[in-house]
Amino acid sequence: MSKMRTRLAGAVAIAAISTLALSACGMNSENSASGGEEFQPEGDVKMIVPFAAGGGSDIAGRATAAGLEEASGVNISVENQEGGSGAVGYSNFLAQNGNAEYLLASETALLALPLTQKVEFDYTSFTPIMKLGDDYTLLVVKEDSPYKTCSDLVNASKNERVVAAISGATGLDNIVFTLMEEKAGAKFDRVPFESGSEATTGLLGGKVDVISVNPGEITGQLEAGTVKPLCAAAEERYKYDSLKDIPTAKEQGIDVSFAQFRGVIAPGGISDEAKQYWIDAAKKFADSDAYTKYIEDNMMQPNVSYGDDFAAYLKSNNEDLKTVLGK
Repeated sequence: MSKMRTRLAGAVAIAAISTLALSACGMNSENSASGGEEFQPEGDVKMIVPFAAGGGSDIAGRATAAGLEEASGVNISVENQEGGSGAVGYSNFLAQNGNAEYLLASETALLALPLTQKVEFDYTSFTPIMKLGDDYTLLVVKEDSPYKTCSDLVNASKNERVVAAISGATGLDNIVFTLMEEKAGAKFDRVPFESGSEATTGLLGGKVDVISVNPGEITGQLEAGTVKPLCAAAEERYKYDSLKDIPTAKEQGIDVSFAQFRGVIAPGGISDEAKQYWIDAAKKFADSDAYTKYIEDNMMQPNVSYGDDFAAYLKSNNEDLKTVLGK
């Protein structure tokens, strides 16, 4: 690149050098497949988690940041930017357009927010890097709750007030409760929280009757016996030993299942080299013991995709979500 700038400096006025040099960089980015200059972060990279610490998104973001850091050799710090059911973090991330030294731990809110709120972005505003896998939810109540199954919960909600915690208005848990209302005639009052961990605290404190959480967010409480699962909002039972005895909602006559994806995205407008750099690091992470541990510790389905394949998944899932949300 320094030689190109030298040639340009000899051919044009000093005032034009910056513009032409930037153009040359852009051409290098577009032609990375034919041997252009490779991308390398110049400093530390920041991973934004658009939800509060302690929840599933935070767990995913920190695991992914550590995995990509190991794979790339670049320092990656994590910053929680909660608020607006994820809208604050995503909106701040939008402002980093073209800056490949930022990443974001993404999930279904990427699709749900533009369908339910007035925001300046949709999934096409960003660069998909890696889909880590799929995360279904468990419907969980306190250990001393009178409800023993999701059928009990649905039937009770038709005649009495049942309060459900949701981690943001656009989260997977709210989608699950909405589907239960549409398909089973349930009726829930909702109390919003900023993360699954806060929702769990609300359940244990008696502020709500039921929560819908990812298994990785509730494993400790399940093992301690302070909560009990009513059903899994999944297509089939989990294979993990600690969850395999939990029936699906469908087994109880409630045909509801919806997966939340976990992934990582980069800002829009980054170079092809930068996109490929992070995809290569993501593939290395997916082949590591750290990735396997994350998936197994959080009891997820390891359905991985990268780049354009991840983008195709987002397009398809967005159409599905439009149907669910009646958009």
